[in-house]
Amino acid sequence: MHGWLPATVQIIAAVALIVAVSRRSGRWQLRWLPWAAIVGCSLSASAYWYVASQGLSDNPAPHTLWIWIGLSGFALAVLVAGWRRARWWRRGVSVAAFPLSLLSAALALNLWVGYFPTVQTAWNQLTAGPLPDQTDEVTVTAMQQERKIPAHGTVVPVQISDAASGFRHRGELVYLPPAWFATNPPPPLPTVMMIGGEFNTPADWLRTGQAITTIDDFAAAHHGYAPVFVFVDPGGAFNNDTECVNGSRGNAADHLTKDVVPYMISKYGVSPDRAHWGIVGWSMGGTCAVDLAVMHPDMFTAFEDIAGDIGPNSGNKEQTISRLFGGNADAWAAFDPTTVIARHGPYTGLAGWFDVNGSTTPVPEKNDQAAAANALCALGSANGINCAVVSQPGKHDWPFASHAFAAALPWLAGKIGTPGVPQIPLPAPPTNASIEQTAAK
Repeated sequence: MHGWLPATVQIIAAVALIVAVSRRSGRWQLRWLPWAAIVGCSLSASAYWYVASQGLSDNPAPHTLWIWIGLSGFALAVLVAGWRRARWWRRGVSVAAFPLSLLSAALALNLWVGYFPTVQTAWNQLTAGPLPDQTDEVTVTAMQQERKIPAHGTVVPVQISDAASGFRHRGELVYLPPAWFATNPPPPLPTVMMIGGEFNTPADWLRTGQAITTIDDFAAAHHGYAPVFVFVDPGGAFNNDTECVNGSRGNAADHLTKDVVPYMISKYGVSPDRAHWGIVGWSMGGTCAVDLAVMHPDMFTAFEDIAGDIGPNSGNKEQTISRLFGGNADAWAAFDPTTVIARHGPYTGLAGWFDVNGSTTPVPEKNDQAAAANALCALGSANGINCAVVSQPGKHDWPFASHAFAAALPWLAGKIGTPGVPQIPLPAPPTNASIEQTAAK
């Protein structure tokens, strides 16, 4: 999806648009082309306004996205305006130009967010194909009772009760490393909660973030030992941006802490000790990871924030309070990490890894994640949270999140007490020169 495919589709779409409008009568062109251009510009401007007003991303979209959204509107207007008197072949080209323009816009969007790195990933997601290492609960139970240790970890779809939270959510997923199957009952392994981005499914970390490959490789290098991972649903729907708070969009925080954590302890026998629990989050999930960790230091001991915000974000502060908390500023403050840390005071035993793409030096209006990471880590350090801001090359997309997770996993697994995994210190942030050298390679 980052290679020849987007450019090829966009070239074909552009040719189809040119053919659809060329060699028409001068009267038709004077009458309808300006109207089609107005439709396209209006659609592009509306999409730009919506993205900006909803605070959907701090990372600016590429200009090609707005261009192809506008051209999609233009293509639809040409199709409608030119259908009546056009020849059959021109109708066919006009019909093709519209979906090709939409596909070009979708590919530009994907290049922005990096949601689908390959066509195969997109196909598996759209068709709900099987996940890597996926099996069913009955098979897992039988393997564990027979102490049948698999060569790789096992992914199990689970339905976790919402009795404590009342938060309606989709099915979630659990990864069990080979060592979990070694004894009956299973060993009380550490656990990591995995949270995806704003537009998400619980399977995103597995399909797009390639987390299973990363974890399997880690387990293979440590004699089958790795944490148990639970891939949670913080939204309940693909486009429900809860920011993992309790608010007008649902009690997402209660689901993660009051439904998921007890379920993992009772169902899979993981350690209930906060010293053996960590959280990893990407983008919105990174904000969630910090928020949950500082709000519940009795439940978690480590977190990795991959390009998260300074706090729950659904636009500016006023918009966030309105959209997420129904206008209740006190409720917002209860979930604002800066406020929570200041109110809590000194922490004991809590550690965090902040990952940002590019330079760790904040650039006004360009890298809010770097500013957020530096501010939160500085405040956390002043209150006993051992943390580091780590910069790596990449864009604000899933390939960067995948790389960041792989880089932090040895530290995280050691920090939460994975058997056979040594504890290592947090890394010193790389210099900007080293980042540029890595990016050049």
